[in-house]
Formats: sequence, structure tokens, C-alpha cells
Amino acid sequence: MQFSGRRRKFINSPQTELYGHALQFYGQPPLENVSLSEFETFAVDRLKLLKTIENLGVSYVKLSEQYTKKLESESKTLNFPYRPEADDRKSQNGPSEYEKRRKDHISHFILRLAYCQTEDLRRWFIQQEVDLFRYRFNDLHPKQKLEFLHRNNLQYDTISVEEKKSLLDKLVNSSYAVSGITVEDQDFYKVPFQDALDLVRTRKVYLKAGYVYIPHQDIVTIVLNDFRTRLSKALALTARSLPAVHSDERLQPLLNHLSHAYVGQDYSIQKNVGKISLEQIDSLSGKSFPLCMRQLHQSLRENHHLRHGGRMQYGLFLKGIGLSLEQALQFWRSEFIRGKVDADKFDKAYAYGIRHMFGKEGKRADYTPYSCMKVILSNPPSQGDHHGCPFRHSDPELLKQKLQFYKVSPSGISQILELVKGMHYQLACQKYFELTHNIDDASFSLNHPNQYFIESQRVLGGGKDIKREMDTSQRSQDNSATRGSSAAREAAANTSQGLAEMTEDLDSFFQDA
Repeated sequence: MQFSGRRRKFINSPQTELYGHALQFYGQPPLENVSLSEFETFAVDRLKLLKTIENLGVSYVKLSEQYTKKLESESKTLNFPYRPEADDRKSQNGPSEYEKRRKDHISHFILRLAYCQTEDLRRWFIQQEVDLFRYRFNDLHPKQKLEFLHRNNLQYDTISVEEKKSLLDKLVNSSYAVSGITVEDQDFYKVPFQDALDLVRTRKVYLKAGYVYIPHQDIVTIVLNDFRTRLSKALALTARSLPAVHSDERLQPLLNHLSHAYVGQDYSIQKNVGKISLEQIDSLSGKSFPLCMRQLHQSLRENHHLRHGGRMQYGLFLKGIGLSLEQALQFWRSEFIRGKVDADKFDKAYAYGIRHMFGKEGKRADYTPYSCMKVILSNPPSQGDHHGCPFRHSDPELLKQKLQFYKVSPSGISQILELVKGMHYQLACQKYFELTHNIDDASFSLNHPNQYFIESQRVLGGGKDIKREMDTSQRSQDNSATRGSSAAREAAANTSQGLAEMTEDLDSFFQDA
């Protein structure tokens, strides 16, 4: 349902007060009707913001100047709140602050529905939302912070001037960046120690008789713990309500695929069809394939067979880098007949699926190569499988051996394993790219295996043809981001409907007989 003609009605609702503040705990769900197109647009934009936060959190020190500037820029681009002092005057170039806060509120609850389904999804969502909350809380003025605490019933007692004087030496010695002068000028909060375990663990506060004394500058730790606890409980409650939500056939496909959503280039348009020969694949696999595809190629060469999960992941990748249908049929046939499959069986059991993948059979759809999120979160490999993400699905010791075999330096392996330990799988792959291409800092955020290939060819080839192609693609994406909700709806529709319908239909043609 659209909102034209109804603005006055919901501005007078209780949510008017909620959007009057720069920050909230998301305790009250949105109560208004939202159109399906707006639902999709808001969800995709917030997902872009959270993925930016994840990448920035590993690339920069959180709340550093570079981190803050880049996150502010992304928030501004996606029309999310980014200035706590902003008022509701209509911007000449975009929505008002009220509309931005409304979008922030609604989009948070949409992603709750998508990311409450598994423990891994909940953990990722909570971490990114906490980091976003930390950035926004830190940007508030001291008076706004105090108002926020009171508004959310976090009314911890400040100690009296007399108690502060009696504990002066202990507060100075135990509190980080606090001197005798600053103790006199700021408030200290007396908080039960179990509410500030992070500060106790790092010995940043004075502890006495079950209470910690926290300077005002460190109260953010308490607020973040409270926010994390509330959000964790809310996600558990949301998960219980999913059966009712999934009964709505309009929302189920979107929610099921939002957690795997990839909102960049889909690499389905083959601009380089026929430019890669079959003789080049072995060489390219060692130089320009991401580890997941390098692993699949090696397994195919060794075993002369891949199970259906591997064929889908690798086959669509090869299609995306420029293999034509005729080349693909020749490639798979020549490899399979070296194993236990003769030519006749290949033509009967496998050739149809390859033609279907290229849109020449069935409903003739243009199937898209898998994004990193789909590889990581969909169809985990079982015994005998070789698909999936090595950084996500491999045992750390096996991953270490594989990286050693590919001659990654010991220090590089340590960096990759540390990122894997923190569940930053795409960033681990990006670090692998940097190490294998001898560059200090990749100038892109890795989200797709085919993006890895194109960037690798750009680096190895001195940035000629492929770079121009990528620049054109990037400008197209940037323009689409500024054209408003119609382009965003198209991206969301391609993500949810395309992946939902096409890959599920394709599965049936790739099952082993």
C-alpha cells in the first residue's frame, strides 16, 4: 500500500516521537502498512550498509577517522541517518531526516525476519548491528547520550561529589585516560559489575563490593551490552514467529533469499563469450581463480567427475568468465569420459543440464553465477563434495595445508586463518587475493567469485580491457543507486525472485542419476 495521502495519519501516530530521536533500541516494531516494493528496497539498502560495516571493521580500527568517514559516506549514499543533530527540514537532494529514520526503523525489523533463521545468521546480524549502534552512539553529543539513557530506563546512579573525592586515587589509577582533573569534571556511574563484564575483564574500571565505577566516556560499553542482549532475545522470539510469516507467499521467497542476497553485478551478461579457450583454463585456475573454484577445478582434473553441487557452482562460474555453450559441453564431456562416464551416458545424463544452464532448455532462463554469500550460506558440502567456500567449510588445519601447497607465505596464512576465526570469510578470500597477486591493498570489496577473476585479470594484465569493462559496470551500479527506489526494487527483485526460482529449478537437472 502506498503512502500518498496518508502522511498526516501516521505522522500523528506514536512513531512520530520515536523518529524524533537520533537513536533507538528498536524495541517497538513498526505499526504501519508498507508496500512490497518499499519492503524490498529498504531490506536491500540496509543489507548493503551492514556489509559495508563488516568490511570496514576488518580493514580499519573501529571508530577511527577513516572508518567513521567511510561509514558516514555510505549512510548518506543509502539515505540512512548519519547526523545526530539533523532536523526534519526537507533536503533539496533527498528525503528528510524523519524519512531516513523511518527507513532505518523499518529496515532493521525486516532483516530481523531474514536473519533470525540460523545461529550463524543471528551472530552475523547482531555483530553488524552492534557496530552500527556503536558508531551512532559515539556520534551523539553528551547531552543526547544522557537523554538516550534516561529514555531507555538505563538510569544508573551517579556517585556523589563526596564519594568521588574519597575514591579519587582509585578512580584515577583504574580508569583509562582519566586524571585527577577529569575526575572532577565528569560523572561516574555506579553499576552492578555483571552489567559491565567487558570493562571488568580488561581492567578498565574500579571494582568494589560488586559494583564498578564507570566514567561517562565508557558508558557506551554498558549500552552496547544492553543492546546486544535485547537484540539477541528479540531474534529468538522472531524465530518462533517465522511459520506465521512464511505462510505469506509474497514474503517467503524474499526472506529466504535476503540472507544470501548479493546486490552487485550478477555476471550473467557474457561480454567475453569465446575469448577464453579450453587450453587456457588450467593456467587461469592457478593465476586468477578464487580458492573455491581452484579447488573445484583441481578435483575435477583428479577425479574426472564432480557431484551436482560442484557442477552447478563451477559450471556457472565458467559460463560467467566467458565459456560458450559449445566449449562447456566439450569441456565437461572430455573430462567426464576420462573417468567412469562414457560419451553416451554423458549425453543422456549430463548434457541436458549444461544446455539448461545456458538457457537453451526448459524455460530458457539466463542463470547467474553464484555470489560469495550464496556459496557460503547455501547447500553446505557433505562427504565427497568439493563445492562450497574453503574458508567457511574447510577444517582450519586442512585449509592451512591447502594454502601451504599453493605457496602462500606463513605470515599470510596466519592472517587468513585469523580472519576465518572471526568468520570473515569473504575478507579472508580478499586477503588470499592480495597475497597471491603481491599487492598491499585490494581496491575493491570482494563479493563474487567472478569479480575475483575479473580483478585478477585486471591486475595481471595491467588494467586494460577488463578494467574498462569493470569501470563501466561500476558506473552503472553507482547510477542505479542514485536513481531511487525503482532501480533498487529491480535489484531486489532480481536477487530474491531470480535466485529463488532459477537455481531451485536448475537443481533438478543437475541431480546425479
